[in-house]
Amino acid sequence: MATQNVIMPQMGESIQEGTLTKWHKKIGDKVQREEILFEISTDKVDTEIPSPATGTLVQIIAQEGQTVNVNSVVAVIDDAASATTTTAAPAAPQATVAKTETKAAPTSTTVASENTEKMNASPLARKIAQEHAVDLSKIQGSGEGSKIVKSDILNALEQGKVSPLIAHAAANLTAPVVTANVEHVKSTGGATEGMIDGVRVNKVPMNTMRKKIAEHMVMSKRTSPHVTSVIEIDLQKIVDLRAKFKDKFEATHGFKLTFMPFFIHAVIEAIKAVPVVNASTDGESITYKKDINLGVAVALDWGLIVPVIKNAPGRSFVGLGQELNNLAEKARNKKLAPDDVRGGTFSISNYGGFGTIIGQPIINQPQVAIFGIGAMQKKPVVINDAIAIRTMCYCVLSFDHRIIDGSDSGKFLSTVKTVLENWNLPVI
Repeated sequence: MATQNVIMPQMGESIQEGTLTKWHKKIGDKVQREEILFEISTDKVDTEIPSPATGTLVQIIAQEGQTVNVNSVVAVIDDAASATTTTAAPAAPQATVAKTETKAAPTSTTVASENTEKMNASPLARKIAQEHAVDLSKIQGSGEGSKIVKSDILNALEQGKVSPLIAHAAANLTAPVVTANVEHVKSTGGATEGMIDGVRVNKVPMNTMRKKIAEHMVMSKRTSPHVTSVIEIDLQKIVDLRAKFKDKFEATHGFKLTFMPFFIHAVIEAIKAVPVVNASTDGESITYKKDINLGVAVALDWGLIVPVIKNAPGRSFVGLGQELNNLAEKARNKKLAPDDVRGGTFSISNYGGFGTIIGQPIINQPQVAIFGIGAMQKKPVVINDAIAIRTMCYCVLSFDHRIIDGSDSGKFLSTVKTVLENWNLPVI
């Protein structure tokens, strides 16, 4: 029997694990190469994974809901011409453990936090270590570069290889422990409905993607000292230009002309003017990225995904719009490939589409800056000592103050403003 292993793909440089959320096939099913085999969720993407070969699915190793390391084998396909079905191996013991979380006593988390900060561990592993008051120095990591991941901690806890750290005595605590008064609670599909302290509630567990986003955002705020600068931009010229050419553009190219390609082009020019925003840092040195790969946040019903436009400066205005449209469609249909979400060097968040005027976006680690676009509004402004009605927009740059100064931020935003207010590129 000729077999081929199916592995958990790596959906980004910083991603060390993923959660298998759904199998589209069962043991014994025939599967075609590139046919959707399973779905996964990480803090960067929620996507469908195609089969690497044609054959019969003969073994499922990772069960639905289980979180496993990248490059781990999750299934086996018999790709022989006369494939036969075999009995599935029992689920990995980690599956049960991965779904079990025991809250540690709050007195231990402070000591655990002090020990986790110095260790090479994933954000999720650090979080679990703090919750269970585990000393990460006692654990051998199985991730890339010996990084400690979630399964390492859960396995160690299950096998009794580590013991919770003991912090201060409970007598040192001054905050009282409050127990909620829960009445008439019923559980439906994981959700809890009822009364807590006289308040009607509906408590729903976070989905995997929401949990990953939360972990990544907390890690980013802990890593980078965030500062946000704001600038106001007159977009009337862009608004008039789009109104003039949008119908012809869609008829010629087959997709709608939005405002995003204008902003993307302006951001590219700003990065060229201030290269440090397209860098990363380990706290000791700065790594300047020669390529400009722009991650553009796409809001979905179930979370947020940041697909990446590769080699952005090498694309025309139309090419930027086309690639953005393609990636957004793939994201909404769960068709993003691993390469679609890795390699980003700078990110853009367009929260203005929901009416927000000013925001403070969180940096997408290991990047050092993120550009935010607010809502466009008509308002009176003074031009040449006269009042005029113009379409205005607040844009921001959130940046890592370890390596980016206010002057750099000012130059970046001023470049974006200059490009947009003095637009001179053809759009057709």
